[in-house]
Amino acid sequence: MSIMFGRWNFDGEPPETRYVAKVQSALALYSPDDRHAYSIGGVSILYHAFHTTRESRLESQPLVTRTGSVVTWDGRLDNREQLIAQLNEPLSGESADVSIVAAAYDRWETQCFEKLVGDWALSVWNPTNRCLTLAKDPIGPRHLYYTFDKKQVTWSTVLDPLVLFAGRPFKLSEEYIAGWFSFFPAAHLTPYVGIHSVPPSSFLRIEAQRQTIQKYWNFDPKKRILYRTDAEYEEHFRAVFAESVRRRARSDVPILAELSGGMDSSSIVCMADTLKAQGLSDVPRIDTVSYYDDSEPNWNERPYFAKVEDKRGRVGRHINAKERITILPEYECGRFAGTPGSGTKPNAMHLEFARHLKSEGSRVVLSGLGGDEVLGGVPTPTPELADLFARGNIGEFGKQIVRWALATRRPLLYLFAETLGSFLPVGILPQPRHKRPPEWLYPSFAKRNRAALSGYHARLNLFGPLPTFQQNLTTLEGLRRQLACSTLQFDPPLERRYPYLDRGLLEFIYAVPREQLLRPGQRRSLMRRSLAGIVPGEILNRKRKALVTRSPVIAISSEWDLLARMTDHMVSDSLGIVDSKLFLDVLKNARHTSGEQIVPLMRTVAVEMWLKNVAHWESPFTRGTVAKERRDEYLARESSPFPNQTSFSAENYLNKERG
Repeated sequence: MSIMFGRWNFDGEPPETRYVAKVQSALALYSPDDRHAYSIGGVSILYHAFHTTRESRLESQPLVTRTGSVVTWDGRLDNREQLIAQLNEPLSGESADVSIVAAAYDRWETQCFEKLVGDWALSVWNPTNRCLTLAKDPIGPRHLYYTFDKKQVTWSTVLDPLVLFAGRPFKLSEEYIAGWFSFFPAAHLTPYVGIHSVPPSSFLRIEAQRQTIQKYWNFDPKKRILYRTDAEYEEHFRAVFAESVRRRARSDVPILAELSGGMDSSSIVCMADTLKAQGLSDVPRIDTVSYYDDSEPNWNERPYFAKVEDKRGRVGRHINAKERITILPEYECGRFAGTPGSGTKPNAMHLEFARHLKSEGSRVVLSGLGGDEVLGGVPTPTPELADLFARGNIGEFGKQIVRWALATRRPLLYLFAETLGSFLPVGILPQPRHKRPPEWLYPSFAKRNRAALSGYHARLNLFGPLPTFQQNLTTLEGLRRQLACSTLQFDPPLERRYPYLDRGLLEFIYAVPREQLLRPGQRRSLMRRSLAGIVPGEILNRKRKALVTRSPVIAISSEWDLLARMTDHMVSDSLGIVDSKLFLDVLKNARHTSGEQIVPLMRTVAVEMWLKNVAHWESPFTRGTVAKERRDEYLARESSPFPNQTSFSAENYLNKERG
């Protein structure tokens, strides 16, 4: 992914040279290609390129448009040909994506955003009316952060410089932390109060020291695709899925595809091979990387990814994933960790993956994220039954609930209560154990952040769009939150692409009847039927992949002394978030039994270790760390450097130590 950064001082004074140099140095890690800058008056914009297509190597950014606007673009434009035809401009198939986007903005201004299909984030500075616009695509795999006050606005696709070089400390966002204990934080949040992320499918406008944010596009609840036969649905699915893979295989260097042996990754690889054989994809080569762990009885994927390798006649890279699970993350010395999970030392598995990426010259990785969620991977009949209930189709409701009761071996009354409960406000019915807040959180913290801890769960509306459509948007919002928490890799840099999160594919999935996707006893019915003959039958007909539960328990036992020591002086306890005594009791139980609490346990440890890492950073402009002796001294003491609700800067810790 390319990197963009900008600062606009409202008083017209240019950003300090020293400040810009520090930012340049921080961004250099993520972008090995061209670097350009735009500066006039109080505005300075930086662009560090990361090229993945032939056309991108011809671009120069920031790009000044014909009308004088300054466009900076980080993305992949999938509907290039259609836009070129509509614009009637001197553009061609060799034009860079940013040139097409700039022409579209000149013609349609912010109305162009809904026409831009692909993964992207952009900024537009208009020097004429002194207006800044920041926007992101409807799904949100690219990052775009900003901070705004009375003096200036600063924006960046990398979070680090906004925190490190702000010249002031930031407070911790409780809601963001709470989101980590459930599913993921809301997509517009960052860990720091005052630093925000542009939400997907939205644009932010800042003018005259005033900001407004607006949603520019959403999926159409009235769009319905109805055919007479299953074969017509299958043909349409193959077409939109093939187009999604083709778009993401656009690269002038070899692509690396993750191949786990599951249906999602296998389908991507097999479809990419089919397109290549038909001459519909010009990617030089598609390699695969697969992970195995012969010591894990519930996670033996080797026979399945081997079937795909046999079909394509090529063996991919196999990486031993035995060390994939660790409870206590170790942070790299001298590296700032902007979010939980970032800045940690890579294990042997990650290092081997990085070496392979470098040796093959790959810059793009295809991921199967989202397949389970959008294509009926979770075999629940509730959305379909809710559709029938909401539309008053009692006869069909009765038939389907009987079919599902037989297929799932659950009582009719249970399925009826589950369907009815989906329309009731949250809190009326007891929540399943896996949806409740972790028991080791302080009640006051849990009460203040109830929405985030529930995964922003909302009931279905009886009237309005079909319940299946409402559920689809809820699921998509969860995926957006997950993407917002992803971190940029820089050693080596790479760009992840997600074929199952293609806008055209999602529009099709959201418009077809639910019974096409999922049928009683037929999980992922449409996908299985459509890809027969393209994907090996052993993959399409396999049972759902087993969850790995043994390794985390082993990791807790092997790292027990360090975990127990960590609970003696928890930053999260001093902040009123985690009750360390309760947390220790749950950890003790987890050494012997695996279950639903493993994931929130691991996330709690990750948040705690991240807070400790943040505590060891000095004031933003020094970019130093507290000396090892000071760190050891802090870890050996019961007191936390942060009293509740104070600013999160290691400068506060140092001041307290001096005082």
